[in-house]
Amino acid sequence: MAEAAAIQGTVPSPARRWLRRTASLAVAAPLLTGFLPVLHAPAAAAAETATHAGSTKRAGTVDVSLDTLTPSAPVESDTLTITGTVTNEGKQAVTDATVDLRVGPRMTSRSAIDEVSGRRAYRDGRDPAPLGGPYTVKIPELGAGLSKDFTLSVPVSKLGLDDAGVYQLGVSLSGETPNQSYPRVLGIERTLLPYQPEATDKKTQLTYLWPLISTAHVSSETGADQQQTPVFENDDLAAELAPGGRLHEMVSLGRNLPVTWVIDPDLLASVAAMTEPYMVKSGTAEVPGKNQAVAERWLNDLEKAVQGRKVVALPFADPDLASLAHHGKDVPGSLTHLQQATALASSTVETVLHVKPSTDFSWPVDGAVDPSIMAVATSASAHNVIARSDSFRDDLSYTPTSARPIGGGTTAVVSDAGLSKAFQGEMIRAENATLAVQEFLAQSLAITLELPEDQRSVVVAPQRMPSTSQAQTMAKALEGLNTKRWTEPLDLTAAATQSDPEASKRVPGSGSYPKKLREQELSAGAFRQIKETRDQLDDFKVILTAADRVVPPFTNAISREMSTSWRGEPASAALYRQEVQDYLLSLTQEVKLIDKSDLTLSGRSATIPVTVQNRLLQGVDHLVLKLRSGNKTRLELDGNGEATRPVKIDGGHSQSVKFDASANANGPVTMTAQLYTEDGTPYGEPMTFTVKVSEITPTVMLVIAGGVLLLVLAGVRMYSQRKRAAARNAEAEAASDAAAPAPAPDAEAGEEPATEPEAESEQPSDPTPDTGAESGDPSGPGEKVDR
Repeated sequence: MAEAAAIQGTVPSPARRWLRRTASLAVAAPLLTGFLPVLHAPAAAAAETATHAGSTKRAGTVDVSLDTLTPSAPVESDTLTITGTVTNEGKQAVTDATVDLRVGPRMTSRSAIDEVSGRRAYRDGRDPAPLGGPYTVKIPELGAGLSKDFTLSVPVSKLGLDDAGVYQLGVSLSGETPNQSYPRVLGIERTLLPYQPEATDKKTQLTYLWPLISTAHVSSETGADQQQTPVFENDDLAAELAPGGRLHEMVSLGRNLPVTWVIDPDLLASVAAMTEPYMVKSGTAEVPGKNQAVAERWLNDLEKAVQGRKVVALPFADPDLASLAHHGKDVPGSLTHLQQATALASSTVETVLHVKPSTDFSWPVDGAVDPSIMAVATSASAHNVIARSDSFRDDLSYTPTSARPIGGGTTAVVSDAGLSKAFQGEMIRAENATLAVQEFLAQSLAITLELPEDQRSVVVAPQRMPSTSQAQTMAKALEGLNTKRWTEPLDLTAAATQSDPEASKRVPGSGSYPKKLREQELSAGAFRQIKETRDQLDDFKVILTAADRVVPPFTNAISREMSTSWRGEPASAALYRQEVQDYLLSLTQEVKLIDKSDLTLSGRSATIPVTVQNRLLQGVDHLVLKLRSGNKTRLELDGNGEATRPVKIDGGHSQSVKFDASANANGPVTMTAQLYTEDGTPYGEPMTFTVKVSEITPTVMLVIAGGVLLLVLAGVRMYSQRKRAAARNAEAEAASDAAAPAPAPDAEAGEEPATEPEAESEQPSDPTPDTGAESGDPSGPGEKVDR
């Protein structure tokens, strides 16, 4: 039939046939109105079906899926091939079915393209007629719940594409069902066909950002070894780096695409750490990581991919600029940490990839900005802010160049919202990917044709962390532009230098910031907790003899606490912050005062020791220990109410710090010991103990000495009496043995009667009594110290 038509004359294009049919219907409508009551019932039912099909619901009972369309942007000499599947979702079989291709009309605006993309139902009289002829697929029967694949191949020259532009392309299935035995459209799927057979005079300069960003994987903990083995929260990063993983695909695909690499330096640092021995948390334990080879291979591939290409480095760990602007900027130190993260970005990328990146760009979430976000974004010396056109709106009939100088040396690089969001959906299904690619190409061509005589620069900023299927679809769309018939690549730095005087330069007000995005932000409480951790780190590092082993891991962890990747994950973000803070606190508590029991001070002066323990693996210095008397009238320290001693301890050791004390009166005294840094900041918790002052004066000592002397004399007397009694007993026994009665004692002879002896005088062998002279001098130090 097509050949016969060609012999008789020129075959009218589908677009022209559609216009003629529409005009005919417009003329015939008044005439047909009078005959509506006598229409046959099936025909009336068909008309009713067509009316309902014009709604936003899917028409009919058959789902039409377009799985592939090649080439995506054909020229006249190509053959267009479409493959797909039709699925009968109804409860009745479909008979005498035909899969048809419908082409046209040509669309003249981006809004018309959006309308077609969102349309799902068949609209009788408004959708183009089938191409017909040999370009159909016959399906005799399609049972309920069954599917059938199809392939349509049509020479592009037969599509009737008269002029360059974007055409609607529809694939429909028409057929009959037992309860409605007349042919009608039971399902349709639409897509877009960009047609630009020759290169345009002015090509749109397209900048496509290729983001390499991940979530936070590394904890603040490191091993006790000399190498400070990093500890990962999990080993999920390895799955992203392995073949088939998200980051593996991003590098594998991006190396052959004209893109600008946008990299989070934290990702590079994390992968670089994986190339060496690393540990992974597993419950309460830590196990060795086993993916060094995967990490090393990925880094090598990335280094090759970025050589000679434009690389933009975001601040370390990709801080959430909107959260900082709305909740964190009023918390002291937050913006300072953003500046540190920016400074760290360049050195990290240069060290790992051996390329010098640009650090002059900030990228708020989804390109949504307001005055406070712009101020924070530029506070770290980034003069270019990547915004998006659904935030930075224009009232123009065309798509303007992306860059907008907004004053103060700051440029808003406004990415195109339609192109940037083209691949945000689920792209695992082949149909979704195919439709997304066709719409992206169609929109890019429409931009060029808006002002074909003017060259403009358009930036595309896709989602931060594309999935594997999204990355593959993005790559396929960019490959469709390889012919450079209406676009040409441009890196981001160059795109930031071009501007359109007609484009809006007004920063959106704070009231226009999306509520959904605001609900995902880090809270002010989160930033206060981050500040607490940072303050603890500042106090801790000043006492360390090797602070470089502690400060970088915690500084990086604090940056990760502010990461954009926590959006939508508030519980995980809070857990990470708490783990960092708890681990730092556990380290600071390794330097502490050992609890002390009460002391008894027996004397006017003594030495009081206080023990400081250091269980860290490195020494501590620049600490002072202050001991304070609760009653300096009763107990003095260094002639005062308090005394201070410097503290310096090697790792894994303890030190006993001694204080000289002088007692002035008896009674208990509460003592307080506290560690301080040299600037007077308290370090750790104070420790208290009680000193019981019980001084023994010289008078008391004399009384005690007299008592001891009396006891000694009494002992000597008792000894002498027992000795004499023993002698008399011996003499009596001897006299009895002589058998003669012993003569009575002669009183005149001077013998003593057996009476109680009087006190004897001291013998030379008796001990000398302690009768030292009383002294008023204080007793010597260190007489008695109890713990």
